[in-house]
Amino acid sequence: MILNHGDNLQTILLVDDNPMNLDLLKETLDGVGYRLLEAVNGPKALELARLEVPDLILLDIMMPDMDGFDVCRLLREDSLTSDIPVIFLSGLDDMRDKVRGFELGAVDYIAKPFALEEVIARVNTHLTINQLKKKVQKQRDELESELQQVADAQRALLLKDLPDVSGFSLAVIYETSRYAGGDLFDVLPLGNDCWGILIADVEGHSSRAAMLMAMSCALMRSFSGDSNDPAEVLHYLNEQLCKVSSSRIVTAVYAVYDARDKTLKLSRAGHLHPLLYRPTTGVSEIACEGIFPMGMQSYAGEKIPVEEIKLQSGDHLLFYTDGLIEQRNGEDQMYGIDRLKAQLTKAVFESPKRSLSNLRDDVETFAGGRPADDDQTLLLAIVD
Repeated sequence: MILNHGDNLQTILLVDDNPMNLDLLKETLDGVGYRLLEAVNGPKALELARLEVPDLILLDIMMPDMDGFDVCRLLREDSLTSDIPVIFLSGLDDMRDKVRGFELGAVDYIAKPFALEEVIARVNTHLTINQLKKKVQKQRDELESELQQVADAQRALLLKDLPDVSGFSLAVIYETSRYAGGDLFDVLPLGNDCWGILIADVEGHSSRAAMLMAMSCALMRSFSGDSNDPAEVLHYLNEQLCKVSSSRIVTAVYAVYDARDKTLKLSRAGHLHPLLYRPTTGVSEIACEGIFPMGMQSYAGEKIPVEEIKLQSGDHLLFYTDGLIEQRNGEDQMYGIDRLKAQLTKAVFESPKRSLSNLRDDVETFAGGRPADDDQTLLLAIVD
């Protein structure tokens, strides 16, 4: 039964099998400015709760057929009513009953006979708390929606499909620790059977990191200089990033693969060394002296080292970000570079896609359900 009306009033459901108690609660709360509902038994209370979804329920414990404990339990089991705060009303003074009520999810307990000032004070307190919770949840939902839009926009910048590169078989894994990430990968056609390969990692996981990731992607694709020169590419990216980023650094590796003679030239800006698996020698890091990360200060006057290597048929080349080797398990151990090298060795006769899938499975097994703290990107190339 609805006792009074009001579109913007907060709603309280009063549940008690004793009409005198209901009348007392109605008299106490009716003039305070609430929309009041009443139920004289458990089933009716559940029906009204599902229909009206009140802001608060004052629930008597001692009722025939279905007591307040059962009503509270059923409210908590229903997703529609599970978040409604419940205040128990009872003449019981047994601590075990109070504990049981709290264990079932009640937020408070008012003893009979009622002290009217106490009823009003507790009702006001829990309605305020519930209102604040709803406000926070709404803001959180709006933020999550915005973050999802950022993530969708960010992923739209990345390659949807890896290109067909002559002499190379490619596969990639790109996973963010949150909605949007700071990792970036790209494979760019440079002409004359040459390809540019970029992998970068923006410090942090905030929207600022996502913005810098998107900016780095746009800068790379709009570069009008000599994309066949890794040093020139990194110099350009750094000069542009220094203009907009003073609080975030970006590490990167940029490589140029020439399919005509299977040569690879690369430069490194504070990033992890790519790994090379060669059947005759095993796994090793590609030696490249590198330069400090981008976004810190200009490279003017600095020499950016360029390493050149000759690749061979059967070589496995892995570019990756540090989120993978820094993945931790329940014992706070890191996955580490040695595990990564061992897993790369096992992938001798597999396709790049299968190799990365097995590597991902191995990392997840190691983590044992612990979520990643950082983005994880891996780009694997196998020389035909």
